[in-house]
Amino acid sequence: MKVLVVGSGGREHALCWAISNSPLCDALYCAPGNAGIADVATLVAIGSEDVDALVRFVQDNAIDFVVVGPEGPLVLGLVDRLTALGIKAFGPSAAAAELEGSKGFMKDILAKYGVPTAFYERFKDPAAAKAYVRKHGAPIVVKADGLAAGKGVTVARTEQEAFEAIDDALVGGRFGAAGAEVVVEEFLDGEEVSFFALCDGENALPLASAQDHKAVGDGDTGPNTGGMGAYSPAPVLTADLQDRVMREIILPTVKGMAAEGKPFKGVLFAGLMIMQTPDGPVPKTLEFNVRFGDPECQTLMMRLKSDALAALVAAADGVLDSIDLRWHDRTALCVVMAANGYPGDYAKNTEIRGLDKAGAVDGVTVFHAGTRRAEDGRVLSVGGRVLGVTALAPTVAEAQTAAYKAVDALDWPGGFCRRDIGWRAVGR
Repeated sequence: MKVLVVGSGGREHALCWAISNSPLCDALYCAPGNAGIADVATLVAIGSEDVDALVRFVQDNAIDFVVVGPEGPLVLGLVDRLTALGIKAFGPSAAAAELEGSKGFMKDILAKYGVPTAFYERFKDPAAAKAYVRKHGAPIVVKADGLAAGKGVTVARTEQEAFEAIDDALVGGRFGAAGAEVVVEEFLDGEEVSFFALCDGENALPLASAQDHKAVGDGDTGPNTGGMGAYSPAPVLTADLQDRVMREIILPTVKGMAAEGKPFKGVLFAGLMIMQTPDGPVPKTLEFNVRFGDPECQTLMMRLKSDALAALVAAADGVLDSIDLRWHDRTALCVVMAANGYPGDYAKNTEIRGLDKAGAVDGVTVFHAGTRRAEDGRVLSVGGRVLGVTALAPTVAEAQTAAYKAVDALDWPGGFCRRDIGWRAVGR
């Protein structure tokens, strides 16, 4: 098969790395890609949200299969355009991608089909939203309805913080059209975990769990980011809990979306809160995303023993019930190297040296996210999150040791990382 992966981050590098190892893959392209992806795929200078240009490239180059990495082109309907042309693609239609594109739509689906989640209401009127906050008190969560690049969620510890978040979105227009409506919902307290399942419109196949580290600083301090590291599996999600998540959350959502006439194909990424109750741990749904997480995808691809491309094609073809996935019984741990200043203003085009030395550490693969290769061959940083240093080892502690050994082999004064990725799982 001739395969195109759409996107340019660490998630897409991990997908390209896995797909390039498939015997089904004859040629691999990535649009627009990055400096690391160039080692395993041919880069195509087309932006991930330039749907018209992507469709033209696919037609002109007789691409057999398209894997869409980020949420943007999914919400814009790239898969719909390709499907209409008879071209196979991995990812949901625009209608199904509303599970991520609209938090209000997602909450309504959960409520309609009995999926456990926080209580909520949707608001366009700031006065009504504030009245709801006063009724329920703080802590409480305010979310911009649409895609806000991960910045549209406020966990308000006081009612005043909630009022300010409501005004930011509905009065100040901070998130543009994405914040024209807000969801105000119950604050859930517990341990967060990411869970992934492949879906083909009718069936769902569990992938694996992972735990992300959102805060920028050690000890989960500082502002939230797109993710400073992850590890898989997450010990908090036991086999019994995973079965419960499939039974109570994933499968009802897949069946519900089919009943709505919006069958979900692709990967369903459930952000879960594991809440401790007198009856034991209970999973509740914080959010759905309609693509692989980043940096969770890096850990999943490192652990997957099966043919990644065959699994993605099975999801697109609607035959997931005919395949089985095998996983390394080991821990994968990813440490994100970010540019100094991230998640605020950060420096760009700083040189990264030592990549070969870092990649030579046993069990380590360095996935690129925000990089480009200069004409003179140097690798430069161009994004906030720049590298995902990922190790596979028998235990969390050993994966952590290997990943940080590789981090220390890098020569990049322009970057930083958290030094405690995996802290929740060490010793568990």
